[in-house]
Amino acid sequence: MIVTVANQKGGVGKTTTTINLAAAVAHKGFKTLLIDLDPQANSTMSYIDPRSVQRSMFDVLVSEEVPFRDVIVPTPVVNLWVAPSKISLAKLESKLIGELDGPFRLKDKIKDAVAEYDYIFIDTPPTLGMITVNALVASSHVLVPIQSSYFALEGTDDLLETIEKIKARPNPNLQLLGVVITMHDKRTTLAKDIHDQIGQVFGDRLFNTVITKSIRLEESPAYKESIFTFAPRSSGAMEYYSLSEEILSRV
Repeated sequence: MIVTVANQKGGVGKTTTTINLAAAVAHKGFKTLLIDLDPQANSTMSYIDPRSVQRSMFDVLVSEEVPFRDVIVPTPVVNLWVAPSKISLAKLESKLIGELDGPFRLKDKIKDAVAEYDYIFIDTPPTLGMITVNALVASSHVLVPIQSSYFALEGTDDLLETIEKIKARPNPNLQLLGVVITMHDKRTTLAKDIHDQIGQVFGDRLFNTVITKSIRLEESPAYKESIFTFAPRSSGAMEYYSLSEEILSRV
C-alpha cells in the first residue's frame, strides 16, 4: 500500500500528518517507508540529520545510475525507513516537463523495492506540479489533510480534479483514502461549522479522527522524534494513533 499525502495548499499539516502516520504504522510492527518528495525536506529533517544525506530522491529521479534502494536510510523509529529529500529536488519540475516518462519516473524507480515494505507514505510539496503527479501515479491511495480554517476548501476542487485525471489514464487504481481535518480548535463555533461543511462535501470519506492544534506536534520534529516518543500521552499522539487505526481499517 502506497499512500500519498497531498494538498496544494501549504501549512495544512501535511508533513506532520505524514511523519506521524508513518511512525504510528511502524509502531504497530509494519515495515514502513517514508518517501520525502518535498524540496523543503521537512519529513527528512524530522528523523535524520540532513547534513548526513549524500544522495536524495532528486538523484534517484534524475539519474539512471542511482538505484532507489541506495538512498533509503533507517530512522531512530523501529520499522521506519526514509528516502530523503534535499533542496535540489526543486529543480526536478523543469527536468521532467516534456519527458515522455515524466509522470512515471517515481513509479518506475521504486517498483522493485515496493514489495519490501508493508506501507509506504509519500510527503509531497504544496503544489500540483510534476512531483505531486509522480507521487499520485505511483500510489494506491491519496490522503488529503485539510486545515480547519475559513478557507479550508479553497483549491480542493483542483486537487480532486487532478486525482480524477490521474485515475482516468496513468493510474486507474488510485483511490481517495480519505480527508482528515487538521489544526482544529474545537473551542470555536467557526471550527464546528467548518467541520460540518467539510463533512457535507466529503461524506464518509471524512475521517472521524480530527487532529487538534498542538504545540507538542510542532515541537517533536525539532528533537528528531515522532509524537509517540516525544509526547506519548499528548492529544496529538492519541489522535494520530486513532487516525492510523482508521486508515488500516479502510484498507
